[in-house]
Formats: sequence, C-alpha cells, structure tokens
Amino acid sequence: MLEKSEIRFLPLGARRVAYEIRGDGPPLVAPAWWVSHLELDWQSVGFRRFWEGVAAGYTLIRYDRLGVGLSDRTLHDSDLSLDGEVATLRALLDELELERVSLIGGSSGSCTAIAFAAAFPERVEHLVLYGSYPNGAALTAPGVGGAILATVRAHWGLGSRLLGDIFLGGADPAEHEHFARLQREAATAETAAALLDLAYHLDVRAHLPLVRQPALVVHRRGDRAVPFRLGREVAAAIPGATFVPLPGSAHFPWHDDTDSVVRACHQTLAPVQPSPHRASEPESVLLSSREREILACVARGLGDREIAEQLVLSPHTVHRHVANIRRKLGRTSRTAAVAEAARLGLL
Repeated sequence: MLEKSEIRFLPLGARRVAYEIRGDGPPLVAPAWWVSHLELDWQSVGFRRFWEGVAAGYTLIRYDRLGVGLSDRTLHDSDLSLDGEVATLRALLDELELERVSLIGGSSGSCTAIAFAAAFPERVEHLVLYGSYPNGAALTAPGVGGAILATVRAHWGLGSRLLGDIFLGGADPAEHEHFARLQREAATAETAAALLDLAYHLDVRAHLPLVRQPALVVHRRGDRAVPFRLGREVAAAIPGATFVPLPGSAHFPWHDDTDSVVRACHQTLAPVQPSPHRASEPESVLLSSREREILACVARGLGDREIAEQLVLSPHTVHRHVANIRRKLGRTSRTAAVAEAARLGLL
C-alpha cells in the first residue's frame, strides 16, 4: 500500500510545480499526463488500485505540470514544448537528488519519458510506456483534432464529456461524469486545449532509436485515444523493446481491466523486496568491496566522473554501483544513502 504520502512544490522560476512522493523503495517516476490533480486523482478507487499495484515496492513520484492541478495555474506559450517537459522532469529529479530512476510514461507523458531516457540514459533504470505514440500528428484524422480543440475552448462542459467518450471507452455513466468533472476542476478550458494541442504536436520519432534502457511498451488494442498501431510503432523503433498488446478500449489504465495492465508492467517493474538485513545484524555482507570504495568516495563529496578517474572505472559503471548502493540501503538519494551507511557503521 502507498499510504505514506507528501505533497511538495518545486520552484520553476517564479512558479511552482506540485509533486507527490508516496511509498518507500527505489524511485518510480511518472511524467505528467495531459491534465491531472494530485489530490483529486487519488480519490478515485480505480486510480489508486492501478498505482498501488504498479508501484508496489517503489517510491512513486507524480507531479502536476504547470497550469493544472495543484501546480501554479499560469501557463506560458514557452512552456508548451517537448524540451520544456523534459526540463521539468530533470529539474524534479535534481531537486530530489535522484540520479537514477525508473520511468513509467503514459499517453503524452510517454513522450516525455522517451525523450528524457534518450537524452539522459545514465539516469534511467527501466522504461515502461503505456498508451504511447511516436508522433502526435497521427493521433487523429486530419481536421478531427482541430474540431476537438475548438469544442474544448468553446464549451468546457461539452468538451470534457467529449474527451470522456474518447478516453474511457465503455465506462458507465457515473465514471464519465466523474471524469468530466475532474477535468474541469484540474484545468481551465484554455489550458486544457493548449495542453491537448501540445499532445497533438509532440514528436519523439528521432528519440526512439536512442533509447538503450530495458523498455516495455503496453497498449490496448481498442484504445480510442491513441490507436494501437502507434504503440506498436513505438516498440518497433526502440532497440530490444518488449511489446505487450492487451484487450480493451479505455485509454486510461485505471479503467477497464486494470489488473492486466499491472501484470504487464511487472514484466519490467517487478516488485522490489525489502532488504532482509536489520540494523542489529552484521552488515559486512550488504555491500561489496567495490561498492564500499565508491561509497567512501561519495561520502567525500566526489562526483561520478571524479570517482571514475580515481578508481579507473567508467562513469557509467560508477552510476550503476551508486544506484545499487542506494537500492541496498533503501535510500533514494546519495546524501540519504551516505547518512544511512554512517548510521550502520559502513563508513
């Protein structure tokens, strides 16, 4: 269960991005989807069921992008780019001192995850993509996207119900009404339209061949928001990616058969088991001799390149060892890992 939760705020210039840290374990980060609301989303039973299943054994980190949810509601035209999305994700990881994380990107958030993994391969452990696409221009037939945007801008009540029909598939009327109300509370009509327009323009085709992490691509065959063929194209373009097709028509994984999506994601995100060691037990077997060497360098404030030069290793190898050290010590940052190691007498 992911009951332990904190909502914090990341400064981005004069504005703030709201993010939530929930649970314990290695970090699992979900790049922001189209619109969201950290507090209201979690009130949905299906939403909680999905994330509690997928993130079991992890520290789940979600955030509301600028303009929506609990984040500052001011949205600038300059925010609406793939580079801006990647910069926000990077700023959040830097704020939390997370050097290596697993990413789970859904819908338009999958584009952020793909671009980040391609640009910063040393910072991504695993990559899970759900309802993903390579090029937003392929999401709708010519003219359809513009009509949807016009409806959202002209009448947010009607627009929110239209999007519910697209995103939820065969959900019951109560779920449709709940989703329409959530959208209107999470964003204004203008912001919702601007972010939907961004989703239609995101293009990660050039980034896909650069992804080198273990990647899992999950897609429902009847997805009405992101056609199934686009998920297949994503998987085909990422070297060594695994593609898992699932039945169903709902775009959101927390609707329809949630458990099948959770099981599919666990092919890559197997639950991480807590360390069997206790503070009262001998810790000499917890870290290898090489890991102890690297830990000592980290405690002295050395960066990965400095450690690599001193120990005649590659920076990538140092990154991997540091990630293993944090995982074994159950801490999500270098600073916290050093503190825990000191407490256990490992330094």
